[in-house]
Amino acid sequence: MSSESQNPLSDAFVASALAQINEASDESALQQLKVNLIGKKSELAQLSKTMGSLGADEKKQLGQSLHEVRTQLGSALDARSALLKQEKLNAKLASETIDVTLQPRGRKLGGVHPVTQIQERMSEFFIRAGFEVANGPEVESEFYNFEALNIPSHHPARAMHDTFYFDSEYLLRTHTSSVQIRAMQQAAKNPENSLPLKIICPGRVYRCDSDQTHSPMFHQLEGLVVTESANFAQLKSLIQSFLSEFFGRKLDVRFRPSYFPFTEPSAEVDLFSEESDRWLEVLGCGMVHPKVLENCGIDPSVYTGYAFGMGIERFAMLYYGVTDLRLFFQNDLRFLNQFA
Repeated sequence: MSSESQNPLSDAFVASALAQINEASDESALQQLKVNLIGKKSELAQLSKTMGSLGADEKKQLGQSLHEVRTQLGSALDARSALLKQEKLNAKLASETIDVTLQPRGRKLGGVHPVTQIQERMSEFFIRAGFEVANGPEVESEFYNFEALNIPSHHPARAMHDTFYFDSEYLLRTHTSSVQIRAMQQAAKNPENSLPLKIICPGRVYRCDSDQTHSPMFHQLEGLVVTESANFAQLKSLIQSFLSEFFGRKLDVRFRPSYFPFTEPSAEVDLFSEESDRWLEVLGCGMVHPKVLENCGIDPSVYTGYAFGMGIERFAMLYYGVTDLRLFFQNDLRFLNQFA
């Protein structure tokens, strides 16, 4: 090796050092090069120790040259280090890449929940019959949930043990009838364009009740028709048509007189079950009470209405032959996969 290449300040030495840096294959080899080239025991460090015996001009010249070489080699070492780290990261990412377009092993498709299937089946009939779907808030005020529906303050339905209250005014709705009140209020503002009114109101409702046939949260579908000529015969025909089409066969249906604060006259509808040889209650209905119309700003001397309401889980149990309501909410895949 020539004396020029051994001189740490020579162009040949710098070129050789740069070549070694560029050839370093990993961080370990690069770190060793850093120690040899610019470390405390490197030739540059040894040369730096001779500056004390030099004159001012020679010391300045040597110091400047040493600084330039150290800077050049340090920059090359840093650049090579960054490149090696990036290459290592790229290799790691390449080895761990997952092709998300591949089909996974044992892929199982989910299904629509049986309660949702029944809600869609029920809604489909009424939509074809000219009804529109209306929605409203699940957190309601006492006015929309009770007062506007002609439910007095002493009625058992307003008791704390039946209703989830937030405070003295707000609660979780106990039925979707509150949506009907909001729809009638809105229609009363512009009756020429909003009446007659035909809506269904499917959605979640809440009551303090839990057993084999009741749940604290369940689903209802209620319907409302307000026209100048709505009558009980129309209501009866609609309900009978719905029940026959929903269950896919002609059914024995009876309308049994009942009482609801928001309808007058009122009836509960029963189906005769051949399996159990008894009548089963499936829904309630009636003519909208004139006071309810008045509470919404609709003139009961001009308009009449009928309404009906049914539990979606109740119909799901009857349709699928399920005997325990709680099965719908336990998320047991062995149960739910039967409806996928």
